[in-house]
Amino acid sequence: MKKIISLALLGATTSLFALYAEHASLYKDPRIMGMGGANVAVGGYSTSVFSNPAGLTNIKKEHGYVVDLLSLGASFSSDGMDFIDDVNDVETSDINPNATTDMINVLRKYSGENFHVRADNYTAISKNSDAFAWSVGILAATESNFMAHPNGGSQGLLSTSTRVYGGVVLGAAKPYDLSIGRLDVGMSVKYIKLESYEGSLSVNDLIGNEDVDDLIERKYKKENSGVGVDIGVTYRPFVDSFWNPSFGLSVLNIGSMDMDDYYGGQPMTVNIGAAVSPKIDIFDKLVIAVDYVDLLDENKLRLYDLSNDTVVTYKDYDESDFEKRLRLGVSLGLIDTTFLSTTLNVGLYQGAYTAGIDFHIAVVRLNFATYEEQVGTGDIDISDRRYMGQLAISW
Repeated sequence: MKKIISLALLGATTSLFALYAEHASLYKDPRIMGMGGANVAVGGYSTSVFSNPAGLTNIKKEHGYVVDLLSLGASFSSDGMDFIDDVNDVETSDINPNATTDMINVLRKYSGENFHVRADNYTAISKNSDAFAWSVGILAATESNFMAHPNGGSQGLLSTSTRVYGGVVLGAAKPYDLSIGRLDVGMSVKYIKLESYEGSLSVNDLIGNEDVDDLIERKYKKENSGVGVDIGVTYRPFVDSFWNPSFGLSVLNIGSMDMDDYYGGQPMTVNIGAAVSPKIDIFDKLVIAVDYVDLLDENKLRLYDLSNDTVVTYKDYDESDFEKRLRLGVSLGLIDTTFLSTTLNVGLYQGAYTAGIDFHIAVVRLNFATYEEQVGTGDIDISDRRYMGQLAISW
């Protein structure tokens, strides 16, 4: 029997009649996604370079050098593993005369659902000193989405997209004390190398003799690389006040990284945010934040035509869904000592709830979060509930 376990490393976009409109990103930190993905005016992590590099100045100075070593993360859709298991359970050898029918039935069972699988590692070292804050990180990730929609006849279709990418991220930020408040200015530069795959598989492809990974690579592999520059500011008008409000603005991927024609392209986006951090003695921290991302609607809706077995064509359309760009979050730090810290996070991301919990015990960090990605747009609701976990050696 030919097992198709490698489907976990594939992905899916859409057919001619389906939509795929997930907003572009390079990295989603479960600590941030648990609180709705709102971080433009908050910062505090090495991964703040992916939302607003000025947020590096909010890394706690008393922590000294902050090292995130082997931050191994994974995320998957709620039914994604069930889909992969069902595909793998189809007997595809010559002794099963019903292999085609069995595979079609599996695809029909999950028709119209979007599934997601991702694995990543972001290793970084950061430090916030009196003069400025800086961070150096190395990113490696593979991300896949897949959608079954066997309505095109007996062959059926499994539309696929995936990306394997990695690179280096350098960030720095400097605070400036003003007559009223404090202004933090940050900048980051990243180099990303990308392999992307977009296309479709027929049922015959799934039960044929060629290895699925080899088939996808032969048909659809594209390679590219790009350099992106990010700039951002955070303004805190009343640093010593009870509410400690902050306002953030970032411009990410200046120049669009020259990868817009690939799955995984990064358009230039303008993002704004606001947050308050009231000082309540019984908590280590309380942060309430709101972001509105992609202010200029640079993310596009991509409509694919997968009718040709070897040539994939698509057209990008403007997409301006307000709800998809709005993010709300609350982070509650319960304890933060040298050997133990615990934070609870909740929020709203693209109109759906998020939740997360962060543990840091000695040099071991554990993060868990759930959020829902909207891969449709406007009146087209194609939602994908995802679960994230991360294990890191951190100090």
